[in-house]
Amino acid sequence: MNTLTIDIRKAEPSDAGEIADVHLEAWRGAYSGIIPHKTLTSMINRRGADWWANAIRRAAAVLVVEIGGTIAGYATIGRNRARELTQQGEIYELYLRPEYQGIGLGSRLFAAARQRLNDHGLKGMVVWALEENDNALAFYTGAGGRDIAEGVEVFEQKALKKVAFVWE
Repeated sequence: MNTLTIDIRKAEPSDAGEIADVHLEAWRGAYSGIIPHKTLTSMINRRGADWWANAIRRAAAVLVVEIGGTIAGYATIGRNRARELTQQGEIYELYLRPEYQGIGLGSRLFAAARQRLNDHGLKGMVVWALEENDNALAFYTGAGGRDIAEGVEVFEQKALKKVAFVWE
């Protein structure tokens, strides 16, 4: 019998290649048909292994969820960037490879990211999601997030609404 271990930990520069792969697969899965193709491809291509290694070395807070030695997902976290919101922490990104979605790993990574923000003294948390990303909206609603604000992101002259979910 094989036992797979699940570990959530701070990313290391050596994880950069796998994180770049997760980013590519997850963003294609989440945003194809939402973000214009040319822009989406450009956004994905900017974030290769070198970009991720530099981000991790610069002390960016990147967490990974690893299952059986494979990085299945990542989260980036830090201070809330939306000054109009009172929550101090923010999950900037939380993504899983498509084949690892729907089995509870996202919830575990979300809880770990939230705990890490709290451990750093950041009270309350916000997460932004594109309004057309039904999976993200369902995930954050299911995790107890309250939809309290809207914003807009523009991609190739296409304006997309985004929604802020908060936790106290």
